[in-house]
Amino acid sequence: MKFERTDSFKSDWRRLSDAERELFRSAIKHFHVAAERVVADPRVHWPGSLRIKRVVSAPRIWEMTWSFSGPDGRATFEWVEIDGTSGIRWRRIGTHEIFREP
Repeated sequence: MKFERTDSFKSDWRRLSDAERELFRSAIKHFHVAAERVVADPRVHWPGSLRIKRVVSAPRIWEMTWSFSGPDGRATFEWVEIDGTSGIRWRRIGTHEIFREP
C-alpha cells in the first residue's frame, strides 16, 4: 500500500515523542495489512483494535486511534490514487486536537 503525507502530518510528526512515533509505527503494520484487504474487498471490516471510522465533520476523511491509554494517539487519512492504484494520504497525527482541522 503506497502512502503520502501532507505537510501538516509532517509537522505534527516532528512534535511527537519517540515513544509516540513507535506506537504509531506499530499500529501502521496492522493498518497497512488491513487497508490492503479493504481495497481487495470493500465488504471487509477494519480491525476493531485500530478503531477506524469516518470523521463526522469531514466525510471523506477517516480517523484511526493508534493509542488509547496515553498519550491519546489519533491520525487522520483519506483514500487517494497514487501511481494508478489505491493509496493513503496521511493528513494529521497527534491527539484529539487534530480534529479541529482534520
